[in-house]
This record gives sequence, structure tokens and C-alpha cells, in this order.
Amino acid sequence: MTNLRNFINGEYVDPKDGGYADLIDPTTGEKFASAPVSGEADVDAAMTAAATAFESWRESTPSARQLALLRIADAIESRAEEFVAVESQNTGKPIAMTMSEEMPPSVDHMRFFAGAARMLEGKAAAEYRAGHTSYVRREPLGVCAQVTPWNYPLMMAIWKIAPAIAAGNTVVLKPSDTTPASTLLLAEICAEFLPPGVFNVVCGDRDTGRALVAHPTPQMVSITGSTRAGLEVAATAALDLKRTHLELGGKAPVIVFDDADLEAAAEGIAMAGYFNAGQDCTAATRVLAGPGIHDDFVAALVEQAKATKTGMPTDEDVLFGPVNNANQLARVGGFIDRLPDHASLGAGGARVGDRGYFFAPTVVSGLRQQDEIIQEEVFGPVITVQRVSDEDEAIRWANGVQYGLASSVWTRDHGRAMRVSNRLDFGCVWVNTHIPMVAEMPHGGFKRSGHGKDLSMYAMDDYTRIKHVMHNLGV
Repeated sequence: MTNLRNFINGEYVDPKDGGYADLIDPTTGEKFASAPVSGEADVDAAMTAAATAFESWRESTPSARQLALLRIADAIESRAEEFVAVESQNTGKPIAMTMSEEMPPSVDHMRFFAGAARMLEGKAAAEYRAGHTSYVRREPLGVCAQVTPWNYPLMMAIWKIAPAIAAGNTVVLKPSDTTPASTLLLAEICAEFLPPGVFNVVCGDRDTGRALVAHPTPQMVSITGSTRAGLEVAATAALDLKRTHLELGGKAPVIVFDDADLEAAAEGIAMAGYFNAGQDCTAATRVLAGPGIHDDFVAALVEQAKATKTGMPTDEDVLFGPVNNANQLARVGGFIDRLPDHASLGAGGARVGDRGYFFAPTVVSGLRQQDEIIQEEVFGPVITVQRVSDEDEAIRWANGVQYGLASSVWTRDHGRAMRVSNRLDFGCVWVNTHIPMVAEMPHGGFKRSGHGKDLSMYAMDDYTRIKHVMHNLGV
């Protein structure tokens, strides 16, 4: 057993109130370590360290920040196997899939923001008023409070800290209470290349997160999590007008028209729906299929589900491991238990084994637009299918949920792809693919999926503020 510790001001420290909680291995349901449940004193210590570090870090040159982030990226890459081992033990993710699908983009995203540190933009200095020269300064915000989820602990930590630090901010980050391990390893590595206090990690539960958000020091709060959590963060942050960056839930529509390549669509959607046990806000789990392809597509998805394997992290032929925790397993199973009579269960729908939190790849069809499983995010390996009559109905049903994060369109008709992409009310639209992301393009949603962008130069905008400076040339 291992007792994890907070990471504050460049070193590991015990929580001031001495509280700890068990960390559970989701493959076994058994304790493998303990992590701090930090209180207000711990949050205050981290905020003090971050505020002190900001006074000098804000003065660092873009080239210095770039070099630090590049060195961090190199260190992550060189210790990839160690990160994967820690991530896998804490989350149950398959080792082979995590190494091939999560580590390369994590390193790449860090390197992208290293370059972005030297590419901040603004209006040209000029005499917009006679006798006066104006220019724009783009400045860091200050201390940023950040909260990350349990579905991609390492990658989401990098998405948060990289643009913040590249812009000259300092960070206090709270990882999910169930998956803090890889974030602490990241902080340890970052401390080799960053001044003490630039990146601090405080472990804990919801109350710890509330203390983080309510603390008077941060100028911005960024969270990736549920819509419920985002609403609470927004309400608390509003009390002292903190900026918020909210990447929240999703219910991605996947529109498959009759002219789509059935085999390619079924394979791509199954991969994008079941990857990481469906625990992805962008997961391809809500299919809207045209009338001519619907029945064959359901059958193809059922075959894909039956061929998809879940299992232990060391099994090289598994696509996904367990869901994250016992509560999530119960949540996923509850959606299946509450299916309406008109629904048809084509595959899966049950827990796998009696040890750990494994759930079978599942396909549900025969559903209606207002069914719970269509309207609410399952966050598990469950793909639903609805039959749509035409393009207008597909768009209406696709948009007819509270979320607006991601979507995809599958068709051979270029004009239709353009029309539908324009009308979908989602922050990302993929065409004949689903889930690939690149550092250069923004990720973020509309409606109750939140606001603000991760990745791309748009993320740098979120972590900076704009100041107008005007000089009187006559003095």
C-alpha cells in the first residue's frame, strides 16, 4: 500500500488535516493506495505558493516557458512506460492501448503549447488616434484553479496546465479523487524544469474542489467534468467574478445516412463508442440511422460489439478495461435496468464477471427521442440507435438534447455533409470519422456542455487577458 501526498511548492507534503481516502483498483475492486482528502488549509497553502511563484513566472520570457515545456514533454516521453503503469493501475486502462493512443498525443499537446508560448497575437501598434500610439498587451491572468476528471487523468492534466503555464500563469490543480496518481507523477517531473509553486497538485474530494473554487486567489477556474459540477463551479465563481472555463458533459449524435459506407461506419463508430469503456464526453454513443440502412446497421453494430473485448490491462487484445468506479458501474447498469419496453437490447447490457467494474459492450435500438438513455449521458460502453426518416429529422433529433460538445456525420454526399455540419449545434463535427483530435484545432462545446476551448491557440486566448496601452506622442 502507498500513501500518496499533495505536491505543493515543488515538493511532496502531507495534508495538514491528515485525512486520507482509499484508492480502488477498478479491475479488482480492492484498495491499492491512499490519497489525501485535502482541506481548506491545504488549498490555502497551494494558493499561497502559486501566488508567490506568479510574481516571477509572469516575468519569464516566452522562450524560457517554451524551453521548460519542451523539456517536460521530453521527460514524459522518456518515462512513458512509467506513466502508463501508474495510469493503468489507477484507472484499469489497457496498457497497450494507453501506450499507443494516449501517450503520443499527451506529449504532442505539451509540445504544441511550448510553441504557442511564443506565438501570442494582438493588434498592430499604430496611431488609431492622431498624436497617440496604441498597442495591445496580452498578459497572463494569475493563479488558475483547475479540476480534472477520472476518464483521462494524465491527458486532461496536460490539456489544463500546458496553455496556462505557457501563457505565464501558475496553477493549483485538483485531480479526481479516484485517479490522482499520474497527475502527481506529472507534478514531480514538472518540478525538475519549473520554479517551485508554478504547478501545484492538491488531492481531495468535492469539498476540496469547492474550497479551490471559492478561494479568493485564483483569477480563473477551469474544470473538465459533469454538467452538474460545471453549474456548481459557475455559481461559486460568479460570487467574485472569476473567469470560468467549463468543458462538461456530452451526448454526441452520430448521423449515419443511407449512402454511408456501412462496414466502415460500423467499425469506426464501435471503436469511438467503446474506447475507454465509453467514458468520453465525445464518445460515439448516440446513433441516428437513416431508414434504408437502419436494420443492417444495427446488425453490424451488434457484430462489432460481440467482437469487442474488455478485460485486464495486461491483455493485449482488449479495447477497453473496467469503468472507473463502483458508482459508475451502478450508473451504467441502471440505464439498462430502466430501459422502456419498446427498447431492444441487441448485445451486452450486463456486468462482466463478479470482480472489478467491467461492463459488456452494449447495443440498444428501438429507442425514442425522449427516452432517458437518449437524453442523458451514460458514460459507459453503451451505443444507442434511433431510426430517422430524413435529413431534417436527423438534425432536429441530433440537436434535441441539452448538450453541444461533439457530433459526426457519415455520408458519401459532400453537399449533405456540408449542410448538416453547418446545422449541427455542437462544438465539433466530424465527417466520416469520429473522435480524432489534433493540438492545432479547438475542443469545447455549446449549451450545457460548457464554454471555453481546450487545445489550439484558442486555449491560449482563454488563459490570457488583453490590456490596451495608449501613449500621448506630444509629451
